[in-house]
Amino acid sequence: MDIFESVKIAVTTLTANKLRSSLTMLGIAIGNAAVIALVGIGQGAQNYTSEQLESYGANSLFVYLSLEDTEGSMSEIPQLVLSDAEAIATTAPAVKAVAPQIGSQLSISYLNRNTKSSVTGTTPGFLYVRNMAVAQGRFFNSSEQQQNVQVVTLGSELARKLFGSEDPLGKEVKISNASFLVIGVMKAKGAGAGQNFDDAAYVPITTMADQLTGRRSPYGIPIDSMQVSAKDKQSIRTAAFQITNILTQLRGKQDISVASDKSFNDLINQVTQALSLTLAAIASISLLVGGIGIMNIMLVSVTERTQEIGLRKAVGATQSAILTQFLIEAIILSVAGGLIGIGVGISGTTIVGIFTPLTPSVPVGAIALAVGVSGGIGLIFGVVPARRAAQLDPIVALRSA
Repeated sequence: MDIFESVKIAVTTLTANKLRSSLTMLGIAIGNAAVIALVGIGQGAQNYTSEQLESYGANSLFVYLSLEDTEGSMSEIPQLVLSDAEAIATTAPAVKAVAPQIGSQLSISYLNRNTKSSVTGTTPGFLYVRNMAVAQGRFFNSSEQQQNVQVVTLGSELARKLFGSEDPLGKEVKISNASFLVIGVMKAKGAGAGQNFDDAAYVPITTMADQLTGRRSPYGIPIDSMQVSAKDKQSIRTAAFQITNILTQLRGKQDISVASDKSFNDLINQVTQALSLTLAAIASISLLVGGIGIMNIMLVSVTERTQEIGLRKAVGATQSAILTQFLIEAIILSVAGGLIGIGVGISGTTIVGIFTPLTPSVPVGAIALAVGVSGGIGLIFGVVPARRAAQLDPIVALRSA
């Protein structure tokens, strides 16, 4: 009997017991669906975190204070100040732009419309560092920053809240009772890393410190954070080295750290990959359970078909032919369950993509692996029942009723 005939007989046998075959495939289908869905969602989580980091701008470096000095002892560390950022911008050749920031939630009003929104004091380099653009008007310039001019560029969503369809350029808004001239509206960017860039206002950092938050210290204007963009990807490590040296000389000790967006991205990817693999490993336990179910059903099938096996062996069927027949049936059950599970898993990831910010994607390699594993489970767990069938004595088999 050739292989095609064996497959035809196997399909006929399995479809004759549709309910039993369906229940047998269920364990494999659930296992494959869970594994595919978790791999897809894990990939979506990685894509989402990468997109969030990219929203901060290209070739980004984040400068922050260390909790320990170079000798490892805890010390009272002065906050980063605006002059630190200015020194980096003017003396680090590998740096393209610097964006020190001061942020606060403040009330903003225009006529009788009032809202509370994020106000960010920064420098003109903010546009490049954060990869943002102006849709109407302009962003403030270095001269306006140095002169503490009360000008503001609004995020697109905030502009709609305050002005509706009215053109905001040239109008005055009040930020914490201080009047600011609207000189521009930002292009819509969306939310990223817990911050809605569109529902925000952007003012010169000096104006923010003097007019809105009253931030001054003996060292200068304290800042909340500092983000730097290197000239290109190849300059990231050089820029980090230069920033560390400049600030160490200015501050008299090495109390700052510099991290790149790539290091954050790599760390997050490692965590999400480890979590995805762990969850997939847990989900694959159901594949083992499904394999055991296939073995049990095939053993029952051997018992039910004892006379059929005896008759086939009596008319010349070899042990290898009987073994192949039952292995094919087990493999068909596994592969069919696997394909159903893959379909359900891909559908599940698609639904997750529709209702969440994630964009799940299932690699072709994962699908091929799932099909291969399903077939392998059928082969492995089908061996015992197949061998039992193949080793039946034809005379004893024919006598059984």
